[in-house]
Amino acid sequence: MAVMTGLSGNEIYCLHQKGFKPGELTIGNSVYSMGFVGGIGAGINTFMGGEVTQVTEIIHQGRLLSYNRMLEHAGRNQATGITGVTSELIQHGSNIEFLSVASCLHRQGGDTAFEFSTSSDGQELYCLLDSGFTPKRFVFGNVAYSIGVGGGLGGMFRSLQRGEIREFSDVFNTTRHMALQRIKHEAASAGANAVVGIQTTIVPFQGMQEMLMIGTAAHHPMLPPAPGGEPLTSDLTCEEMWNMINLGYMPLELVLGVSVYSLGLAGGITAALKSFTKGEINEMTTLIYEARENAIAHLQRDAARVGADDVVGIKTYVYALGSGVIEFMAIGTAVKQMPGIATVNPQLPPQAIIRDKDTFFNTAETALGKNLNEGS
Repeated sequence: MAVMTGLSGNEIYCLHQKGFKPGELTIGNSVYSMGFVGGIGAGINTFMGGEVTQVTEIIHQGRLLSYNRMLEHAGRNQATGITGVTSELIQHGSNIEFLSVASCLHRQGGDTAFEFSTSSDGQELYCLLDSGFTPKRFVFGNVAYSIGVGGGLGGMFRSLQRGEIREFSDVFNTTRHMALQRIKHEAASAGANAVVGIQTTIVPFQGMQEMLMIGTAAHHPMLPPAPGGEPLTSDLTCEEMWNMINLGYMPLELVLGVSVYSLGLAGGITAALKSFTKGEINEMTTLIYEARENAIAHLQRDAARVGADDVVGIKTYVYALGSGVIEFMAIGTAVKQMPGIATVNPQLPPQAIIRDKDTFFNTAETALGKNLNEGS
């Protein structure tokens, strides 16, 4: 029978170079009642803010259940590994579906026992392997959290003054680092000494938010084993990581920092009046500049703690939280030059970096034309 795979032509070419051939698409899912989940979260931890533990656990269970069912499906297809693992959360009216999808791989010349699962697509997996890493397992870390009534009230009073709202900054920094620690723990339990290709998503959920980090637990022979220290973490794409390792740099840690700032009542009024005239709004300029500098200072402290030479791939995000309050987040990867670090091949093939183009487009603005995978 014909093989039904989610791999593109570029991915198949790259994986062929590493001794793999495409296998079947593999899927696992689990559907939960939104009323059940929302009911648990409604009255919990809404005053002080922070993690809503029971909701974190339910979402974690749903994601893990769909992942394990996908693994069972892959096992029935006698896969050597699975690539491009996703972990989606899709709302179906009053229910929520946890969905995991990936593509099976087989060794050329015959199948072997199941070896790995990875969030990397076929092109990224080529780069990961060529960088000297052995993939172990798809891993994720998540945390469901709310700012809370207490944090909201504190923020409201603080928003009368210009400057950082530490109540909000503390909640956001704590929850984001929780997700990172959990993905490290999963990687260590898989016998890995690294988590690479980390992707971070913030998902709205029942009046709260879930921060989700997914990546690939992997092992590199030049690094110490995880039990002797925490696994390294990186949010560089595997293509970017290949380039850094080709230059002799190893990623050490995903670093991030968050600052939540208020323009203040007086500043808000001044900015509003100035918005009717042409020219720079100095209050907004200096506020966003200070928030950015504070967030990047978090990155510098984390990089110094792990002895990094540089922080690369820094991305910055600004979110308006309402009432003149903004969140500024900076995220990057700390790297260090290490002797003996190199890639297997001196150059990447073009097929490893060519982006696949969409060939299906639906421009219909109807309920029937809505893509459920994009959420609500």
